[in-house]
Amino acid sequence: MVISTKMNRTIIIRRNYLHYIKKFNRFEKRHSNMAAHCSPAFEPKEGDIVTVGQCRPLSKTVRFNVLKVEKNQIFGNPRKVFMLF
Repeated sequence: MVISTKMNRTIIIRRNYLHYIKKFNRFEKRHSNMAAHCSPAFEPKEGDIVTVGQCRPLSKTVRFNVLKVEKNQIFGNPRKVFMLF
């Protein structure tokens, strides 16, 4: 899910996942942010779902490239929404 498009040709995506805690036999929500290069052919907005693929290091933090953008209607702040799929 795209959370920031402020950089030039680079977006920040939020990856949500569940982590299993064996002691309590439950899952906890976790997330990680990663930077991805976005070609000028794509026009992602905040809240869109993107598919990224790993590539060679393009900069200090960018190691992924946007492959596909799916327009999505997320109401409210995309940082606060936990969407697994």
